Amino acid sequence: MTITYHTLSVDEALKAEEVDRQSGLSTAEVEKRRAQYGPNKFAEGRKEPWWRSFLRQYADPMQIVLLVAGIGSMVPLKQWGTGILLILLTLLNAALGLHQEGKAAAAIGALQKMMIVKAKVRRDGTLVELPAEELVPGDVVQIEAGDLVPADGRLLRAATLEIDESALTGESLPVSKSVEAVGSADTDLGDRSDMAYMNTNVTRGAGELLVTATGMETEVGHISGMLQTEKEEETPLTRQLAKLTNQILYISGFALLASVIINLARGNEFNVVFTAAIAFAISAIPTGLPAVVTTILSLGTTTLAKANAIVKRLRSTETLGSTSAINSDKTGTLTLNQMTAIEMTIPGRRYTISGSGYSTDGAIQRVAGQPDVPLDDFLLPMALASDAVVHDGTMIGDPTEGALVVLAEKGGISVDATREHYPRVAELPFDAAYKMMATFHRMTDSSGKDVIRAFVKGAPDQLLSRATHTLAPDDLSVKEADAGFKKRYLDENRRLGEQGLRVMATGRKDFDPATFDAGGDLLAALDGMTVLTLVGIVDPPRPQAQAAIVEAHAAGIQVRMITGDHAVTAAAIASKLGIRGRAITGADFAAMTDAQADEQIDGIGVIARVTPEHKVRLVEVLKRKGHIVAMTGDGVNDAPALKKADIGIAMGITGTEVSKEAAAMILTDDDFATIVKAVRLGRELYDNLKKYIFFQIGVLIGMVVTFLSASIFNIAAGVPFVPLQTLWLNFTTQVFQSVGLGYGKGDPDIMARKPRRSDEPLLSRKSMGWLGVVGLVMGVSTLIVIWWGDQEWNLDTGRTMGVTAFSIMNLFFSFTVRSDIRSVFSVETFSDRRFVITSGMSVAAIFLATSLDLFQRLLGTVSLNAVQWVICIGAALTVIVLTEIRKMVLRRRTPPPVAAEPVPVAVPA
Repeated sequence: MTITYHTLSVDEALKAEEVDRQSGLSTAEVEKRRAQYGPNKFAEGRKEPWWRSFLRQYADPMQIVLLVAGIGSMVPLKQWGTGILLILLTLLNAALGLHQEGKAAAAIGALQKMMIVKAKVRRDGTLVELPAEELVPGDVVQIEAGDLVPADGRLLRAATLEIDESALTGESLPVSKSVEAVGSADTDLGDRSDMAYMNTNVTRGAGELLVTATGMETEVGHISGMLQTEKEEETPLTRQLAKLTNQILYISGFALLASVIINLARGNEFNVVFTAAIAFAISAIPTGLPAVVTTILSLGTTTLAKANAIVKRLRSTETLGSTSAINSDKTGTLTLNQMTAIEMTIPGRRYTISGSGYSTDGAIQRVAGQPDVPLDDFLLPMALASDAVVHDGTMIGDPTEGALVVLAEKGGISVDATREHYPRVAELPFDAAYKMMATFHRMTDSSGKDVIRAFVKGAPDQLLSRATHTLAPDDLSVKEADAGFKKRYLDENRRLGEQGLRVMATGRKDFDPATFDAGGDLLAALDGMTVLTLVGIVDPPRPQAQAAIVEAHAAGIQVRMITGDHAVTAAAIASKLGIRGRAITGADFAAMTDAQADEQIDGIGVIARVTPEHKVRLVEVLKRKGHIVAMTGDGVNDAPALKKADIGIAMGITGTEVSKEAAAMILTDDDFATIVKAVRLGRELYDNLKKYIFFQIGVLIGMVVTFLSASIFNIAAGVPFVPLQTLWLNFTTQVFQSVGLGYGKGDPDIMARKPRRSDEPLLSRKSMGWLGVVGLVMGVSTLIVIWWGDQEWNLDTGRTMGVTAFSIMNLFFSFTVRSDIRSVFSVETFSDRRFVITSGMSVAAIFLATSLDLFQRLLGTVSLNAVQWVICIGAALTVIVLTEIRKMVLRRRTPPPVAAEPVPVAVPA
């Protein structure tokens, strides 16, 4: 039976764990429990041996074909150069495959690194410091500010204890802890105020913890288990390429079998037939596809890295470009994760505060027409009743206190100098029971009389319940806090709260130095205080986030905010950011059936108070609806959803190691706007990859037509190109032009298009039909050139002319696929410098193959004279003529696209 420790009292929890609080566990009992529960660490993922990973690369059909061709070239044919080259090619493809694969246990390893080294634990009646790994359920552990909680546990003592649980729950503010039991068994993780959880940070106070779960049984351990069971998702590109490759292999295999049968039936010698089969196999399968795709994606990752987005898995590079849904963590991603005071109310006055984060640049601005009044009396509590330290935009301490300290600085108060001038003589620490803090200082009142003045900050309702007076801003006189004032005070508190702001109140009270007792009941002494201000505090949106969301919406991408904050706060931030849709809680989302979730998800823009399971389910719902999902996050709680999404995006600055390991992409600037840049780059990359695939399939069909027709019509003894000529063509002209196409300039209107469907094929039936026509023209033209060369000169010359003509056709065809409708003779065709360079390399490779003696002996080519070159170029021009006719027809049917107006991006002052 599972024990819900947060519902138990301290005594009941100790009884359940059978431990004495003062003496702790005995050494014998520790050994017994360690044998039962194991060490306090996470289970490591099982690693695949390197040799098995390497052999798995040969499960690819293309690898098998190349390997068989290489062995066949060496054993029966004695063509050692061809065989060795083919086998080296398989090794290159295997190495590239290994390089691209993720490590299955990387995220689990990162979780392991998060374990703290030492923990203070009571054993055998003595407080000792031990490695956290040695803790067992039942241990009594002491924690204090600056510690990481070493295991899950029930709090036995909490002295002004606050714990930052944002990495686990997504809650942006530290959580106040107490020892009072939480009554409901199904209370959300973030609301269990009497519990502490492994690897969360103690930000304030001290406490004592009864360990209730260790290792894989902790909340973080459950996330570790989810990561282990979660399978790596294939990217849409991976699925599309696999489908296309299989289709090519089926067609090519059928054509190859037909060719072999025809040549054998004709009575050709085995060696000739086998040579033709190897050449056909090399030409008819996309041998260069893995290398070219890897090259294009690698270049894309370099570009993304320059834009502050580091992609860990190459084939995820294009996935952002097809994203139709982005689920973004709020804290630190859409917001700065720096609490900021933006509104202040004093009796009868409202002020707005400019600036954001922990920078003291900004001002307190009053409503026009209201008299300017001195604010020092209202700001002093923020400087003195706080422990936070702010310098040069960085803050040490409680985030809410940091916001108040910055507000005091913006009001002209030097906090450091003020604290030095008015040292504390007593202090009432913050406690969740009374939700306020007070500090006491020697100073003089407005009449010059010496007083001990208490400055108080805390929850508005708690201060009001103890207040009897208020301070008039006009003359700083003390007035009675009557019923009318209290109503206005509560209305203002409600107004600020409805904006999603965290509201803090301040107050003060004077004491006679002669009768003040610093050791007395300071809480009771605060009755009768004077309330001063209400301050609205928020974690502000990132300056560029709103413009980025607008651009994402224009690109057909819905952005959702996923947060551990309360729904009201999240909805207010989402509204400022321009996120569409209603806000619901994670509990509401979990209560929906799959059918209800599918039906309502398009109208939901915010999910608050979420758990890791809620985030994973959201990804599943969106993927079931056909979306390609991106998930951003920075905490441990985000890791399973990051791995489940089509592309997980972790924050590089604030992100935990777990989130970085689980994600496919890391933002080095933690800026949501960078995602939009990456979307554009991803779309350009996919668009260029489609051009490459279009080109690759066209020339492959041309190869199949050439070899199959050569067998049918017995041209060049059924072998139009020898194997090394085919490899030379594949890895020079075809690769060069593929890289030029794959890394070309993006179309200007690319962000005005809707995201493509996840099931959209790389090539439509209409496109395949057109490529069939182009391939047929290439094959027929090439065979005519080979037949002519063989008849007029000899077979070697005919094959040389054939491979040269086919290479030039590849070059010309690559120029035509750069645009569906723009003429190849337009200026834009030559505007891409990289494409012009790769085209020059192709021209050099075509020329060298027939001109240098070294290549002639290696490839079996001969020199060509001027007439033969003219014949080759003339045959290749048929591709230009054919495509120009098609483009002319398309231009008449469809006007050229108009570039979308750029979305303005706000730049912070």
